[in-house]
Amino acid sequence: MEKQHKSSHLVLVMLPFQGHMTPMLQLASILHSKGFSITIVHPELNSPNPSNHPEFTFVSIPDKLTESQLSDKNVTGLVWSLNKNCAVPLRQCLEKILHSHNNIAALIYDTQMYCAQTIANDLGLPAITLRTSAATTMLLYPVFSQLDEEDFMSEIKSPELQALHLQRLRALLSQNPAKEMMEIRVELINALKSSLAIIVNSMEFLELEALSKVKQYFPAPIITIGPLHKLAPAICSSLFTEEDKCISWLNKQAPKSVIYVSLGSMASIDRKELIEMAWGLFNSKQPFLWVVRRGMVRGSEWIESLPNGFEESVGERGCIVKWAPQTEVLAHAAVGGFWSHCGWNSTIESICEGVPMLCKPFFGDQHLNTSYICNVWKIGLELQNLERGNIERTIKRLMVDMEGNDIRKRAMDLKEKAAFCLVDEGSTSCSFNGLTKHISSASET
Repeated sequence: MEKQHKSSHLVLVMLPFQGHMTPMLQLASILHSKGFSITIVHPELNSPNPSNHPEFTFVSIPDKLTESQLSDKNVTGLVWSLNKNCAVPLRQCLEKILHSHNNIAALIYDTQMYCAQTIANDLGLPAITLRTSAATTMLLYPVFSQLDEEDFMSEIKSPELQALHLQRLRALLSQNPAKEMMEIRVELINALKSSLAIIVNSMEFLELEALSKVKQYFPAPIITIGPLHKLAPAICSSLFTEEDKCISWLNKQAPKSVIYVSLGSMASIDRKELIEMAWGLFNSKQPFLWVVRRGMVRGSEWIESLPNGFEESVGERGCIVKWAPQTEVLAHAAVGGFWSHCGWNSTIESICEGVPMLCKPFFGDQHLNTSYICNVWKIGLELQNLERGNIERTIKRLMVDMEGNDIRKRAMDLKEKAAFCLVDEGSTSCSFNGLTKHISSASET
């Protein structure tokens, strides 16, 4: 296989958000190990550091995002603007690559950079899309949002889909009727239906019924190749500086005693919510590792809004950092729970380490992932509001009570299933063989 693909050139188009960049770089590393040469095209926003990935060629294209757009943190608006602003420079970039390389075996693009599919169609390039969220999102966002109530109810009769409470999630979607969101949904459907194949960073057993339904709507082969973070060589993809001191702190804690708290790279909270989180963690009496990003607290630089003397009162029972090496943290023996925003990467990483979850979703697919975690897989609890008493009680339910023991057992069962996927030659190897076969056949036509 190494020799067969050594001259094949792939171009990957990246969406410049942490939760999208990491799986794209992981996929690139895996494909490079299979013998492909890799060019990564990315907008200027959050440009990756080429020195961290010398094996790839990086090409930056202008995104024309304004300071007000970036400070507004409207993810939907940013995705819409990126596709509008990057379409022409992306086309010019691909034409230049074609002229210099004479061949592109395939274009692999993040689904939310859907403008790439239209450009690939125009240039006659085979295009494959990478879905960095659960496969189920392909139903909920583009498809189910367009059905009337009767048709929608007829589509969700299976036990798995019923347990996801999709009616509530669809209602959340309808609360964002902005022109940008409506256009994104239409473009996503068109891109997914035009793609040569759809790559999903997931595992078949996690969303079996939903995958079956997805295949009814989309003609392209669905290739599940997760968990990418376990299959890829170790890479440096973080936009933030990881503080390794937290690992030394974890080394001093009892097994399964620590609640790890990280709300991801984009969520924000206000000062009151920060204070409620602080007292909830303090009153739970559990050791905690708490990630508070710079700028995560609206109106604050970092943790200056914490109550006076809070850190001194916590002492060695708590560790607060600006960013943590998450996969290493979740794999640590001291970690017994993960309070998360429930982004898909965090969800998959937690499953692979058997860590039960405390769920506080903020937007997008995080609500769907929370429904999977709490209602289908039953490996976590949802935190309904950021009030100190509720936080304290829910942490104790997860970390101390008998209810938490049952949740932990189910989480460990999922970890074993995920581990089996990694060693099963008929699983991940088959998926990657299928992917390379699609690329090879496309490049020959």
